[in-house]
Amino acid sequence: MNQTQIEDMVLWQDTDFIVINKPAGLPALPDGYHPGTPHLVSLLAPLFGSLMIVHRLDRETSGLIILARSPQAHQLLSIQFEKRQVSKFYHAIVEGNPSWEEKAVNLKLRADGDRRHRTVVDRRYGKSALTQLKVMERFGMYSLVEAMPQTGRTHQIRAHLAAVGHPVAVDGLYGSRAGIFLSRLRSDYIPGKSEERPLLSRLGLHAWSMKIIHPGSGELCTFEAPYPLDLAITLKQLRKYASRSL
Repeated sequence: MNQTQIEDMVLWQDTDFIVINKPAGLPALPDGYHPGTPHLVSLLAPLFGSLMIVHRLDRETSGLIILARSPQAHQLLSIQFEKRQVSKFYHAIVEGNPSWEEKAVNLKLRADGDRRHRTVVDRRYGKSALTQLKVMERFGMYSLVEAMPQTGRTHQIRAHLAAVGHPVAVDGLYGSRAGIFLSRLRSDYIPGKSEERPLLSRLGLHAWSMKIIHPGSGELCTFEAPYPLDLAITLKQLRKYASRSL
């Protein structure tokens, strides 16, 4: 990733923190199994110096992540997350057509709960977890859902959506690894000479928006992370073709 690409990730910056639109597939912190693999902090350090992660964002998830630029800002922002004072909005392309318009999923979760190291629903030993869900658009075999986690459990959105029967698209851990292909959406699709490439080949989850209190000024700040190209193209094709079957 070159300097221009790194700079393009920056949505906001000041002396207290920076806001990044993280690409899918890029870890925020070093990978314990592959310590030499590039990660978000290492890519940003030459431009911004020392940075501190305030909250988690899965490697496979694209979208908004905040990094503090000073210990004081890190502490103040971290307190907001710990006290659940931060409003977070995720957009997910999910499998299927939910029977509900809005739904509160209040199921206890236990991280690393099976042999595949997934987060599992565990009503006895799990930790409290609440996710508000809202259907934004319907495309028959897929839907666009807004998820608003009220707690911060590992893989919370992915685990809760899977638990209610609508896992995030292209989620090989909690649902199907199969990508979204144009040939499945268009009844008049004509195969080309080369093998068809999926519209979306990675987890269909994007951290869309966040509201925080600025650690310096005390003002309410709202940030939004535009969809990456693959997600935007997939939604465009879903709106154009899949909605015809509704």
